[in-house]
Amino acid sequence: MPWSPLRVPPTRDFPTIRRSLLFYKVFAYATGTFLLLVCTEVVLRYVFGSEVVVGGALGAVALVAPEQVRAAGGFNLSLAVLITHGYLFIAYLISDFVLITVMRYPITRFLLIAAGGVVPALSFIMEARVKGEVQGYLQERERRLSIRTA
Repeated sequence: MPWSPLRVPPTRDFPTIRRSLLFYKVFAYATGTFLLLVCTEVVLRYVFGSEVVVGGALGAVALVAPEQVRAAGGFNLSLAVLITHGYLFIAYLISDFVLITVMRYPITRFLLIAAGGVVPALSFIMEARVKGEVQGYLQERERRLSIRTA
């Protein structure tokens, strides 16, 4: 069932809604991609006991035990993936909040969409669903307005 706005967004907000949807889509994909990388990093660290180091003494790309990362030198790609996902998740939450605000959705919708940045691959599913609902809503409203003015 598609969600309905609590109040009807005014037509003057349609360009803002479209920009907010684009902002949301970009961060949904970025957050989802990095969440999958975080899952890979967790498996590498806790199953194989390794972190990924780039450009260190052991070669261009090396799997190194966590306690030996400093000694190996180079760039700790595993840590960079974790930090990047954290920042992207914050941007994802902001984009989610902006979108539900301009669409006049209830706060429960924010929480449901926010779960997409925590559950692997859910951000891709939520992005497709939210995009379809918002675009469908805007098209339907514009169709009704064009019928009324004709």
